[in-house]
Amino acid sequence: MRAFARLYAELDATTSTRAKLDALQDYFASADPADAAWAAYFLAGNKPRQVAPVRVIKRLATDLAEIPDWLFDECHQAVGDLAETIAHLLPPAAGATDLPLARWVEERLLPLRGRDEREIRERLAAWWNELDANGRLVCNKLVTGAFRVGVSKQLVIRAIAQAAGLEARTVAERMAGDWRPSADAFRALIGAHGTAGAPLGQPYPFFLAHPLQAAPASLGDAADWLAEWKWDGIRAQLVRRGGQTFLWSRGEELLTERFPEIAAAGAKLADGTVLDGELLAWRDGAPLAFAKLQQRIGRKRLAAKVLADAPAAFLAYDLLEIEGIDIRTRALDDRRRALAYVVQSAADQRLQLSPAIAAEDWEALARLRAQSRARGVEGLMLKRRDSPYGVGRTRGDWWKWKVDPLSVDAVLVYAQRGHGRRASLYTDYTFAVWHDGALVPFAKAYSGLTDAEMRAVDDYIRRNTVEKFGPVRSVAPKLVMEIGFEAIQRSPRHKSGVAVRFPRILRLRPDKPIEAADTLGSLRALIDAAGR
Repeated sequence: MRAFARLYAELDATTSTRAKLDALQDYFASADPADAAWAAYFLAGNKPRQVAPVRVIKRLATDLAEIPDWLFDECHQAVGDLAETIAHLLPPAAGATDLPLARWVEERLLPLRGRDEREIRERLAAWWNELDANGRLVCNKLVTGAFRVGVSKQLVIRAIAQAAGLEARTVAERMAGDWRPSADAFRALIGAHGTAGAPLGQPYPFFLAHPLQAAPASLGDAADWLAEWKWDGIRAQLVRRGGQTFLWSRGEELLTERFPEIAAAGAKLADGTVLDGELLAWRDGAPLAFAKLQQRIGRKRLAAKVLADAPAAFLAYDLLEIEGIDIRTRALDDRRRALAYVVQSAADQRLQLSPAIAAEDWEALARLRAQSRARGVEGLMLKRRDSPYGVGRTRGDWWKWKVDPLSVDAVLVYAQRGHGRRASLYTDYTFAVWHDGALVPFAKAYSGLTDAEMRAVDDYIRRNTVEKFGPVRSVAPKLVMEIGFEAIQRSPRHKSGVAVRFPRILRLRPDKPIEAADTLGSLRALIDAAGR
């Protein structure tokens, strides 16, 4: 546990990718396989569900620190992170036991779920009393289910590969799917031999595109590129092996049971077939709003009404395996020809080929891209026709050419402190637009400003606070910002009646008086224009 906690501290203390990679590589080169397996599992983005109620954890920490509730809350607001707040407030530990990470997780953390309050307090107090400051922080992160640190899964894979002397692609493929941490699993992960014994339904690592920032003409001749619509759904792989069907999200979550109609369509594929594509809510030959798809994702039980309201389709745009043969190294054009035959042979409307877009040059493609929102898509995908199917985000072969975000000018009305490094600044904002002479909140955003702009806005908030509601400050409505978002739709759950997707700050508008900010009518007009 101590070595893993030290690694966490090293990763959290730097923004340098090189330094993080070195720290990870050093850890995996020396860690016990069982410990390394759990470390890889957590660092790659997996985390156990919260194993103890926050209420109980907070009460125990307050009692041990011998401080009143109001002081704990003030400290929490200042720090911005519950796990870190508790680690700072606890009295010094009596000892420093170093239980291996794997044993700590398997013998302590996981069995804590479901225990009564008295036992949780006893166990947690004992753990805190034998952990150093770094160990307490990691312990708290895991117990609260809030473990995260600034590394990507791809960086973890690179570090493991370098420590083991393997190709990163090999490690990525072995970790794909429902990879479970154990000493044997980690030995197999870094072993010299292939993926024999891999789970039947294991997907391939997803190949990801980079956003296109330059003019598309910089990519060369348009004829060398395949253009497709960028669908607004869930990236997924449909796997058919051993007479079974598996549907995996890009986040490597198994979705088969949530989309039974796609599983039924996948059953029509020949064994040894793996398709890459997009899972969409789909009706009458066109995509429905992403919110319709969300209705399916968030439900454990799929009633007939949900299935009828949000029918699903899988639009395939790549073929990764056919007749049990991995064909990812073949050129995209070859894979697409085979894909068209596979989809046609399945003969199921729930399984379709994502169409290629015919255009004679970049100007023609730009005109089609301008129609994206009317078609319910996010823009275009550009893929080099001779490209293989890679691993992760490899620059140069696949690009996403998205349309510019929708935007409105809105007024800052509420603010809250951020988290982690932003805990001392007010960086989480609520914005409002006008309706019948009043400001109506419609979105929250916390990204888009530079560090200098955040500090300036924080200073403005502190000088213009009207009222405090716990961690939230009501701010005098004087500051206008341009807010961008990917999509907008009606929403009866929101007071404004609208919901926006991926809101972020595009720029400050000190030139604009609040009276000139946009209205709820402006937002509704955007919904009408999109046909949503």
